[in-house]
Amino acid sequence: MNRPSLEQIATQLQNPDVRERVLAMIELQKESVPAPTAMPLVKQALMDRNIQIRGMAVFTLGIKPTPENLSLLVPILEADSDHNMRAIAAGALGYLEDPQALESLRHAFYEDTHWLVQFSAAIALGNLKDRQAQAVLLEALDSTNPLVQQAAIMALGEIGATEAIDRLLSFVHAEDWMIRKHLAEALGNLPSQQSQRALMTLTQDKKAQVAEAATLSLKRLAELL
Repeated sequence: MNRPSLEQIATQLQNPDVRERVLAMIELQKESVPAPTAMPLVKQALMDRNIQIRGMAVFTLGIKPTPENLSLLVPILEADSDHNMRAIAAGALGYLEDPQALESLRHAFYEDTHWLVQFSAAIALGNLKDRQAQAVLLEALDSTNPLVQQAAIMALGEIGATEAIDRLLSFVHAEDWMIRKHLAEALGNLPSQQSQRALMTLTQDKKAQVAEAATLSLKRLAELL
C-alpha cells in the first residue's frame, strides 16, 4: 500500500470527519515523515477543535524533536485549560530529553493541582535523567496519590539517584503492589548493598510480578556491583 503524500495528509487534516484527521496524525507520527517536514501540519493540528487531534499533535512534538518544539510545549503545559493536554505536554517534554525543560516540569509538579499532570511531570523528570530533579521527586514520594508515588519511584531510578535509596526502601512493604514492582525495577538501577538486600526481600513477594521484577533487577545489579 502506497503511503499518502504530504499534500494528501494536509487535505486529510481538513476533513470534517475526526476519524480521517486521526488517520492523518498517525501518518505524521511515522518515522518515515521527517520532523521538519511534519512540523507545519503538526502546528496546524494544535489548533484543531477536537481534543484528541490536539493531544496527538502535542504528543508528536515530543517524538519528532525540532529546535522549536520546547517553546511550543511549555505554554501548553503552563496554561492549557484541559488537564489532559497539560499532562500530554509534560510527557512530550520528557521525550524531548531537553534539560531546558527541567524548570517548567518542576513548576508543573508543584503548581498544577491535577494528579495526572503531576504524574506526567514526574515521569518526564526521570526521562531527563538530570540529578537536579531529585529534590522534587523526593517530595513526590510523599504524595497521597499512589500513582504519583509510582512515577517518582520510577523517575528516581531513571536518574540513578543512589542518594535516595534510604527513602525508597520505605516502600519495600508498601500496600500497593504496583509501588513494590516499580521499586524493584528502580533498585536495579541503584547499585548498592542496600538495594541488593531489599531486592532479595522483594524476590519473595507474594505478588509474582513484583518477585519477577526483583529477580531481574538482582541480575542487573550483579553486573554493576
